[in-house]
Amino acid sequence: MKTDKVIAHIVSWLKNYAEKANMNGFVIGVSGGIDSAVTSTLCAKTGLEVLCLEMPIHQADNQVSRAINHIKWLQSNYSNVKMTKVDLTPVFDSLVASFPKVQNEEERFMSLANARARLRMTSLYYFAALNKYLVAGTGNKVEDFGVGFYTKYGDGGVDLSPIADLLKTEVYSIAKELGINEDIQKAAPTDGLWGDDRTDEDQIGASYPELEWAMKMTSEGKKSTDFEGREKQIIDIYTKLHNANKHKMVPIPVCEIPASLR
Repeated sequence: MKTDKVIAHIVSWLKNYAEKANMNGFVIGVSGGIDSAVTSTLCAKTGLEVLCLEMPIHQADNQVSRAINHIKWLQSNYSNVKMTKVDLTPVFDSLVASFPKVQNEEERFMSLANARARLRMTSLYYFAALNKYLVAGTGNKVEDFGVGFYTKYGDGGVDLSPIADLLKTEVYSIAKELGINEDIQKAAPTDGLWGDDRTDEDQIGASYPELEWAMKMTSEGKKSTDFEGREKQIIDIYTKLHNANKHKMVPIPVCEIPASLR
């Protein structure tokens, strides 16, 4: 990959899109992870206004510190970057307290995790509307089009996706070229929705390089039966998640009314 040219291409694409839309700049949630670090830096390089939101919800301390350190690094290098911290923990706790109790708390862990992502999306769009900004998405190609590893109407609710055609390994190459903080480059990827140290690989059961391989194999028409051992397991994991999350990757189904009924 011609990393420097890819960076220039994305920055140009972002700037042209915002200017044609007559918008002032971008707002982005910075989590302390590689994807948001790269995306926020690419947005900053446009020269347009960039608002970085840090939105903790019972967040692990190391995630918060990585996010804040990255934003400080951005501000020291780009005069167009601003920061706002929105502590969503009390909002989240209040929301949870207003829901009916359930017999088994573990049964609603996923629903509550997704609620975190949707609270953040709501906050991003609040500031976007207030300042005439575009919400910049942070999803990469494997997450957005491979396994659907994101929350519908949460981190999937964005105005534009600057790195969605980049594989995760390519995002790391971009991060290295941009000079993103080493602690972010070395941190294990996590969606930050659980308030603990579980990683993406813990949840998915496969690493991003493995998922990229599976994505390539399936695009070439390969099936689980073509492989054995760990390779077969990876294909099975990828296929299961891709099929289960396909509803996130296709347009919302519309019930079309036949002309004869009108």
